[in-house]
Amino acid sequence: MSNWNPSKQELLQQTVEHIDIKRHNVVPLVEAMKSMAYSARDLARAADIYDRMLRDHDCGIIVCLAGSLMSAGLKQIIIDMIHSRMCDCIVSTGANIVDQDFFEALGFRHYIADEQLKSGMYDGMLREHGIDRIYDTLIDEDELRICDETVKQIADRLPPRPYSSRELIQEMGRHLDDGAAKADSIVQAAYQNGVPIFCPAFSDCSAGLGIVAHYHERRGQAKTSFDSAKDFYELTQIKLNNPVTGLFMLGGGVPKNFAQDIVVAADILMAQDDGKHKYPEMHKYAIQVTVADVRDGALSSSTLKEASSWGKVDTTYEQMVFSEATLAVPLIAGYAYHRRGWEQRKFHRFADLYAEESEAVGASSRAGG
Repeated sequence: MSNWNPSKQELLQQTVEHIDIKRHNVVPLVEAMKSMAYSARDLARAADIYDRMLRDHDCGIIVCLAGSLMSAGLKQIIIDMIHSRMCDCIVSTGANIVDQDFFEALGFRHYIADEQLKSGMYDGMLREHGIDRIYDTLIDEDELRICDETVKQIADRLPPRPYSSRELIQEMGRHLDDGAAKADSIVQAAYQNGVPIFCPAFSDCSAGLGIVAHYHERRGQAKTSFDSAKDFYELTQIKLNNPVTGLFMLGGGVPKNFAQDIVVAADILMAQDDGKHKYPEMHKYAIQVTVADVRDGALSSSTLKEASSWGKVDTTYEQMVFSEATLAVPLIAGYAYHRRGWEQRKFHRFADLYAEESEAVGASSRAGG
């Protein structure tokens, strides 16, 4: 091992830049891939399915985000999808939404790691500098602590009670829209366009750290907390109110299962109300981009055809794309964007399903709780 020991400032120099699909018309390239084989043809079919989703005006599109995507340069794609009516709801890991997107909205950045750092040999040195590594990207831990503290401050001013992740993320969007934003963000774009964001494992991110601090400070007092059952119930309302749905899943894990399970949850709620099963429509469209291996029985890699056996996904318009997201997603989303099927869509504004409660929370938040 060399004696290489650069300063923190030297390590955090080159920022990760988010790719802009509006600037790159990939339609001819993806069209050509339709006549190829293997993953190229799978990707081209996935792009065509996404375009079909956008042209089906009854379809509510749920985008699932897992893995470290925003730190890798995919943030602007999701922002453009929201503003272009290509996304009606997001289900995500907390890291993508809070530690990465909201983090950048506060004015902070992710940085490109020197090639040597990918070996892992210098992680001790990074720790001494207060730098966190995600493969070949770097984050300033001191800035992440500011993100944690900002979430705590938002929780502090809310009326103390259990909240769904959607409610808390909406308050984060309100915070940004009220003047705190220093950069474009998914959270703010979703707030502006009525796109609800759910993080079913919300404690597992910077938001969880902020709430832990809020909890500790308010020992023996009423507190703001997470309500995971409310998350599930609220997301299921989308399926009950908009029977035709499509999934665009980046990665797998909890967001994938959570979004797929709303079909089963809707069936349970309908049966509870009417005394018999009515079997709501399965997700009509589904795309998943993943590098997970199907052979180990894991959820992240389970095929969409397998999901049909659970009554979750129809098999007419489904496609697995076994590719890393930073390669596949710009092509799939870019193809659909430049095909411009979204121009005839209206905003579904699923956030309005919860508008009365959200406005009450917002009024209390603006008044300082």
